[in-house]
Amino acid sequence: MNWWQWEQETVAVLVALASVLDVVLVVVLVPTVLLTKKRWPASTVAWLMAIVTLPIVGGLLFLLFGIDRVQPRVRRRRALTEGFVPSLPQLAAQHIHGHDRLNETQLQLLRLAQRIGGTKGTVGNRVELFHDTHAAFSSIRQAIDAAEHSIHLEYYIWQPDRVGTQLRDMLIDKARQGVAVRFLYDAIGSVRLTSRFLQPMREAGIEVASFVPGQTFRERWSINLRSHRKIVLVDGVVGFTGGMNVGDEYLGENKHFGFWRDAHLRLEGPTVLQLQEVFATDWLYATGQDLNDPDLFPPPRDAGNVDAQVLAGGPDLPESVFHTLMFAAINEAQRSVTLATSYFVPTPALTSALVAAALRGVRTRVLVSGPVTYWTTYQACRSFYDELLAAGVEVYEYRRGQQHAKTLSIDGCWALVGTANFDHRSVFLNFEVGVVLYDSGLAEQLDHAFDQDLTDAVAIRLDEWTRRSLAARLIENGCRMFAPVL
Repeated sequence: MNWWQWEQETVAVLVALASVLDVVLVVVLVPTVLLTKKRWPASTVAWLMAIVTLPIVGGLLFLLFGIDRVQPRVRRRRALTEGFVPSLPQLAAQHIHGHDRLNETQLQLLRLAQRIGGTKGTVGNRVELFHDTHAAFSSIRQAIDAAEHSIHLEYYIWQPDRVGTQLRDMLIDKARQGVAVRFLYDAIGSVRLTSRFLQPMREAGIEVASFVPGQTFRERWSINLRSHRKIVLVDGVVGFTGGMNVGDEYLGENKHFGFWRDAHLRLEGPTVLQLQEVFATDWLYATGQDLNDPDLFPPPRDAGNVDAQVLAGGPDLPESVFHTLMFAAINEAQRSVTLATSYFVPTPALTSALVAAALRGVRTRVLVSGPVTYWTTYQACRSFYDELLAAGVEVYEYRRGQQHAKTLSIDGCWALVGTANFDHRSVFLNFEVGVVLYDSGLAEQLDHAFDQDLTDAVAIRLDEWTRRSLAARLIENGCRMFAPVL
């Protein structure tokens, strides 16, 4: 047999093996797609087409990117939560009840939130709303400085820069004073945190953990399982949550982003214990350690007159908490919908809710971040403007710097402030947290802040928008294809 014959036979064998492999992949993966992707018909069709029409390559792409590696970890977390939450100290507080405190819109949304979120609306809260990140950060530092027993922190992004280092060193000082400090960070969002940065914390006695440990090769594929929460808890008495992470950019010290516009809350009252429960559940998932010590859940004092409720959302729950709540709230609106979000890549249902609200005469306004945000997300966001503008939705792009607030208010009487953006990732993939405010005063504060933000925003006009170039439309719609993972 000469070289040419051997080469031909080798090629024939390789082609035959490739054909067999392709058939095996099709036979095995087509049923897998049909069984696992039924929730998303478009995704199902796309993967089936790839597997069938791209021999071997389509199957390999599905094995790399199409298999849901989140759910096994989600099921583990759900099992831990179901066994752990009942052991937590009961929330000793009077709950919202009856029609005397709430109007019909508030009452309907309260009932829904309690059913899907598992927490009750509470009375006796004091809530301070921060729009200035310097003021919010100062308040957090003051609370930490006054801590006597415990400090719990959970962050999506913690930068090892000037601001991050200053706050780290402050925590180290408190730990050396005997305060129990626990720090939970997301391994993806806080990827810049190194062992060198964290070692002084551990040496001072601070307990440090990452939300996705990544201890095995399989776990390292679970990049979609992210804790996007921002939580600070001091002595189980004072709590903070909202859109602001820890880093120089959140104080406007990053030249690319410039001025940073955000919304953050300082809480006192029963909502702090609800926030403590969220942290305790996340800590258990990350470390296996139960935080059910009654000292961490002191009886709440009557701190104010705000009715409020903490909600946690994530893929471990059977219902998409924030998707369902946002959809219902927009549909309940009678006079106004005011939405501010840094990333606007809505689901079809949320898009339809905004469109329907505008069409039935509700003043519907949306403020999104401008071109300083991530380019792909910004382009995908702009692909939704046609439908919204045509229905009468008012769309504004923030231009002073980075618009990072995540707020939704309805009819000046109900509001949601938290970590969840108006996008697929926040409502379906991330672990998020938010505070529902059944309070006209705070809802009006949000609306007033929104009005002020419009002085630093550009209104998108339908007649001008429809004249944009074909190239711009192609880019926007191309980026929109990645909406489920943006």
